[in-house]
Amino acid sequence: MGADRALNYINEMLWHAMMVAGPILVAILIVGLLVSIFQVATQIQEMTLSFVPKLMVAAFLLIAFGPWMITSITQFATTLYLTIPSIGGN
Repeated sequence: MGADRALNYINEMLWHAMMVAGPILVAILIVGLLVSIFQVATQIQEMTLSFVPKLMVAAFLLIAFGPWMITSITQFATTLYLTIPSIGGN
């Protein structure tokens, strides 16, 4: 297997990881920013106020996008496993 082929597989893996984890991470980032602005405006420095909303958003998004995430990862792994015989033949 050539280095260019291995780099291509690594590139695909990183893109799939970003596409799967991206929506949840962006949503948590936005919620964290909004909660931080609220805490600064009201001067409430409660730790659970910053943790619980992010946890709830992450749980909701994992429930909502979970099937799509599993399908995407499974399809990528299946195509990768199906290319193993062609890698060994070269």
